[in-house]
Amino acid sequence: MNPEPPLLLVLDLAGTFVFGLNGAMTAVRAARLDVVGVVTLGMMTALGGGVVRDLIIGAVPPATFRDWRYFTLAFAGGLIAFALSRKLSRLETPIVVLDAIGLSVFAVIGADKAMTFGLGIAPAILLGVVTAVGGGTLRDTLVGQIPTVLRSDLYAIPALVAAAITVAAISLGAYGLPAALAAAAVCFMIRMVGVRFGLNAPSPPGTRAD
Repeated sequence: MNPEPPLLLVLDLAGTFVFGLNGAMTAVRAARLDVVGVVTLGMMTALGGGVVRDLIIGAVPPATFRDWRYFTLAFAGGLIAFALSRKLSRLETPIVVLDAIGLSVFAVIGADKAMTFGLGIAPAILLGVVTAVGGGTLRDTLVGQIPTVLRSDLYAIPALVAAAITVAAISLGAYGLPAALAAAAVCFMIRMVGVRFGLNAPSPPGTRAD
């Protein structure tokens, strides 16, 4: 696999930290857990999607266990969220923005890695989405909540769009840092529009989303 461009690697590592922070804060709000539980759920949010992706495509051991930076940043994010949970609650908007950045970058990198390992178009798009939302889904399931990806603010759809753009660019031989950043930017914009206006994916007729 070709190494990631430096900017994407930086964003990937930053997204890992932010997902660890965001995941641990969600755990603090949703359940009364001790430091081990909060940090564990934060790390699962940050690393879970990538681990699932790597296991599916046969990239073993997963990148998380080969590059100490991912594990360390996920751990640090979870620990900081536990220690500063009251103060961080005032930074809701910045954390949502950073979460959207992490979602965008993970979707692009996940789809890119799946294509590099020889998967077809549809599986690569799916694994891009799994990379972006898998960790949060595992976290929500463990704390007894309906996963955010199934109920809130256009979460999976932006990741799907970013992964599809990435796969299309790779298939056309036009993939590079500009294309990757463009795909991530589209995901980010869709996600933030969903947050700003409280938009959700369509619900079945006769039902109303909470």
